Amino acid sequence: MQRLVLGVLAALGLALGQGEKLKACFIYVGPVGDAGWTYAHDVGRKKAEAALPWLETRYVESVPEAQVVPVIDRFVREGCRVIFATSFGYMDGVLEAAKKYPDVIFAHATGIKRAPNVATYMADFYQVYYLNGLAAGALTKTGKVGYVAAFPIPEVKRHINAFALGVRAVRPDAQVLVRWINAWYDPAKAREATEALLAQGADVFAFTEDTPTVIQTAARKGAYSFGHYTPMLKFAPDHVVSGQIVHWDVIYIDFLKKVKEGVYTPKNLENVDYFWLLQHGAVEMGADYGVPINPKHVPLLKAAQMSVEGKKVPVYDRIMSLLGAMKRPNPTFDPFTGPIKDRKGVVRIPAGRKATLNELLTMEWAAPGVVGDWPGEPR
Repeated sequence: MQRLVLGVLAALGLALGQGEKLKACFIYVGPVGDAGWTYAHDVGRKKAEAALPWLETRYVESVPEAQVVPVIDRFVREGCRVIFATSFGYMDGVLEAAKKYPDVIFAHATGIKRAPNVATYMADFYQVYYLNGLAAGALTKTGKVGYVAAFPIPEVKRHINAFALGVRAVRPDAQVLVRWINAWYDPAKAREATEALLAQGADVFAFTEDTPTVIQTAARKGAYSFGHYTPMLKFAPDHVVSGQIVHWDVIYIDFLKKVKEGVYTPKNLENVDYFWLLQHGAVEMGADYGVPINPKHVPLLKAAQMSVEGKKVPVYDRIMSLLGAMKRPNPTFDPFTGPIKDRKGVVRIPAGRKATLNELLTMEWAAPGVVGDWPGEPR
């Protein structure tokens, strides 16, 4: 069997010499830092390298999306057999480079376009966002929840919508006020947007930006917040309620094992798309690892009530129940189950049906309660 695998790899230009390691290289859109999106990818890279003795990795950080091809050129010259590009805006550059280097395997995070040697992958948060939305709806006193958003792409819109659906499930009159900063990493813009939302009355915050800036800025005004990508409890222990935590290593280890075993080759990746969720262990709900909700805020969430099928239940109980339901191998709950209308009253998901993967990946509409500009919103 080993000879067969090595023969296949040799035919595809991926055979490793005796004692030679598989070299996988990572392209990061921001600095590694100590929190957020890029840091989470780097944690995943390190865990994969520790788990796979035949693996060697390297990375380049803070690569502008328009400059990804020269970095790929350099990685290929250095012998990288697998290249992970970890930002949505790298997509066209990756596809261009994949044509230049047909024997190199590429994997593009959050991407929606593939090729024979380009796979896509995502550890997605929409389930966790819904759960955190339930908590936000219970905790807001003003009925205004702030969201500092990076770019208006389907991934971010999907997360905001799931969050808004959770908020409104608890407090039907609440609004989710959205501010776009058009950056993945920009602490100054994140701080400015947070301050503007605070001035509008927002008292609970979620965000998509690669630093804990939103959390720290909100905390100075006593506002609750939810971390993103990595545990952020330490940045505001009295104000962080929960958050979305990613485990990229789960995907990286699975993908690289399949490359090593010859399951994935530069010829068969066109239909390889990871969209891994709670049930895959790729994400978790948490203020910290293993801490779904900051214990300081559990009493408030137990005291808050919401209506479920005509009965009043504690919000905390509902969150934990749905978290368990979505962790199952075959989840029994999905936030995007119809009937769901957009904020204009148009039915987007019919009654009794769950959103398809394609609908999730191409989501452009805004959920009820979302307030603010929404580039690309369907008419």
